[in-house]
Amino acid sequence: MTTQEVANKYVEMCNAGKMDEVQAALYADNAVSIEMEGAQGFPQKVEGMEAIKVKGEHWQGMVEAFHGVKVEGPVVAGDHFSCALKMDITYKGQERKNDEEIAMFKVKDGKIVSEQFFYPVG
Repeated sequence: MTTQEVANKYVEMCNAGKMDEVQAALYADNAVSIEMEGAQGFPQKVEGMEAIKVKGEHWQGMVEAFHGVKVEGPVVAGDHFSCALKMDITYKGQERKNDEEIAMFKVKDGKIVSEQFFYPVG
């Protein structure tokens, strides 16, 4: 798949509520995930699908209720694409809120090889 095709599929799957299937369908086994510096409770960088899955499970453990997600985009440039993630979410011990972040991805050989997230920290 081209970067545009991967990007379109990512947005389509997320907006269809298939978040759990995205990684299996679109990520390379050696993909890298990068969080914002200073993000609480997460390493800044993990490598490989097993580590990315563990990180995802940790994040899900912080969530009391997930009310929905809207993914806007993608914007594609060369082998990268980005999109806006807008989540309606209740974290444990907190009130329901809307979280927004920008996600940037790199695609190689038809698979996502890196993801990086940008959001307010603190």
